[in-house]
Amino acid sequence: MFSYAEFTTRNLGFVSTAEQEKLHAARVLIIGVGGMGGAAVQSLARAGIGSFALADIDTFEVSNLNRQVFANLDTVDQHKAEATATQLRRINPEIELEVAGANWMSRIDELLRRYPVVINGMDDIGAGIELYRRARKFGATVVDAYTSPLPSVIVVRPEDPRPEERLGYPSPGRDSATLDADTKAACFMREIEHVLVHSSTIKHIDLDVAMELVAGKRKRMSFAPMVITTGNLMAFEVVKLLLGRQPSADFRGYFFNPWSMRTERPVPALFAVPKRFIVRRFLAKMLRG
Repeated sequence: MFSYAEFTTRNLGFVSTAEQEKLHAARVLIIGVGGMGGAAVQSLARAGIGSFALADIDTFEVSNLNRQVFANLDTVDQHKAEATATQLRRINPEIELEVAGANWMSRIDELLRRYPVVINGMDDIGAGIELYRRARKFGATVVDAYTSPLPSVIVVRPEDPRPEERLGYPSPGRDSATLDADTKAACFMREIEHVLVHSSTIKHIDLDVAMELVAGKRKRMSFAPMVITTGNLMAFEVVKLLLGRQPSADFRGYFFNPWSMRTERPVPALFAVPKRFIVRRFLAKMLRG
């Protein structure tokens, strides 16, 4: 009884018939289908995108139920990418899917040759660095988000600087597979520094919990409205890329503050430099504490 035309009929008006056909023919690679990646791929699948590759190394856990759209009591202990694929087929039985597990990185070159748009929904710093390097080589655009309590999105085209270059990671020129824990922690701190400099994040988090996160004593904070909103912002940017519409985000990205209903974009260098000095002192104090 399924009909793609009927399935997508209410999309028309937001997109034209010709644009819907572009979405039908599009191919998107989703790396990490938990929180942000899961929310993004659900919206994109319902928008009518015809082909996805799903990559994830994890299984769903009870702690995922608070935010991951494909996590439920039926999928706990199931492989995330496989369980997500099963549920996407229940939305669109004609959808083309390929699933990669723990071996996805060994297939990254082959995947990037066939999928020109990538959503990065993982939190593995080393794998993320390698993804961006390979995406530049194969001409793929990466849609990503910052580690932030505010929804955010960045769009990194092949010619754009990589996050490791722009944020000042200690990783450029080094083999991503051999980065030690201290180097990855330093990369993470550079990202946190950027978030604090260029957004109002500090106003919306519990600093005691944040200190435990920075010190490596707690897993990253995740809240369903933030995570799912982020995934949908990423999905919008993917749709715009596929349809040739002007993206709202660039390689620097933006933050959406749902508490104040404002969009926060990177502050000018004149203000960023002194603020970065203050933020570094603040983070150093947190770590000492």
